[in-house]
Order: sequence, then C-alpha cells, then structure tokens
Amino acid sequence: MRHIFWAGDSTAASNKYVTFPQTGIAQAFDRYTRTDVVVCNHAFNGRSTKSFIDESRLAPIYNDITKGDFLFIQFGHNDEKINDPSRYTDPHGEYIVNLGKFVNVARNKGAYPLFITPVERKLFDEEGNLKFSGHEEYVLGMKEAGEKFDVPVVDLYSRSREFLQKIGPKEAQKYYMNVEPGIYDWLPKGLTDNSHLKYEGAMLYAGMIAKEIEKLSEPYCSLIADKDYLKETYNIEING
Repeated sequence: MRHIFWAGDSTAASNKYVTFPQTGIAQAFDRYTRTDVVVCNHAFNGRSTKSFIDESRLAPIYNDITKGDFLFIQFGHNDEKINDPSRYTDPHGEYIVNLGKFVNVARNKGAYPLFITPVERKLFDEEGNLKFSGHEEYVLGMKEAGEKFDVPVVDLYSRSREFLQKIGPKEAQKYYMNVEPGIYDWLPKGLTDNSHLKYEGAMLYAGMIAKEIEKLSEPYCSLIADKDYLKETYNIEING
C-alpha cells in the first residue's frame, strides 16, 4: 500500500458525526484515489505551519512515513493570523522556511512532497463579486517554496476562485458551512461559515486536487483512480 500523509488545517481535517455536515478536503480525497492508496489525515483545526511544527505534529508523520509514500502540505488560513504570534508567519519568510521543514521530513524518508494552496473563502460583495480574502501572499509564498525546494504545487486557491466566481454567492452556499436554523441539533441557531466545507464542498475541492494531480508526472499521477474505476463519481461537480 502507498500512503498519503496530509498535513494541514481545519479545511482539510477529518470531522466526526457531531460536526456533520462539516467535512475536510483530505477526508474526502480517498474517493478519487486508486485502491492501493491510503490517506493518513494529520490535518488539525486551527493550525498553521508554525503551530503544527511547534506542537510536534510533524513528528508522528516523520515516524510513520516511508519510502514511496507522499506528504501533502496544505496551509495558509492560519499562517495569516497576524494578531496571534503562536500561528502567524511572514508569507515570504518564515512560511517558506517552515514549508521546507515539511519537505525535509518527506525526502529524508524517501517520500514525495506536494504543496496545495489554500482553498478560497466564500466572500462576496453586495454586487455578487468575489472578494479577496487574504490568502494571496501565502499562495505566492507557497509557489516560491515550490520553486525553491523543487516541489509540485497544486493551486487549489485559483481553481476554487474560478469556481466561486462562476457560480456566484447563492449557489456557493451549498458547498460551505452555511446552515439554516433547526436542521442540526448542534447548530440550533444555524451557521454562516464561509471558510469550512460541507460534504459537497469537500468532494468538490478534493476532486479539483485530483484533476490537477492527474496532470503531474509519476509517481504523483498514479495516485488517482482511472476513469473506468471512478465512472460517474469521478466528475461529481468537479467542473461546476
């Protein structure tokens, strides 16, 4: 078996039934992989590259990852928290340094690193135009890190922006944690959350990542199941 170790924040993290329908991208990704691929999701709510490392969350990945495995690295949302020194990183400084530490963990064990830019937030203005949410410099920083460390970059940020601009604010609600009151016991007053995803959103963006990985060379592209295996589920709203 090949393993994908996924390091990231709450947009990728696995959720239990008590927070349904919230779903992380890494939680949904195995719907798109070949049968010999196992996703080991280490993404955790609220973490940045800095806090993930400082809390020793990278250590168990280093202990378990082996030759031929993969390390998917997806951060940005919490590195932006400029008022929180425990999480904030400069997008063109410490952020890049930290991303290099994740790369070293993978390569020291003979595994393959992959960068994934953060998914865009669902933030529209009154005219229905998609606003910029603060990821921009971290997307650039991750691309700089990709060049510096020779790591492929899946630009989920740009793909998600294109999709949101295409469908508009009303249609986008079904992908993000916008919940009407009274539907779920744990959300009696409902919820308006423009960062985290419902199952539909996790499947959508996991599918976008899968499409981009298919375009990469070996060994990355061989992670994704072929269309005969996936059949109709492969294209589940990937293109809107």
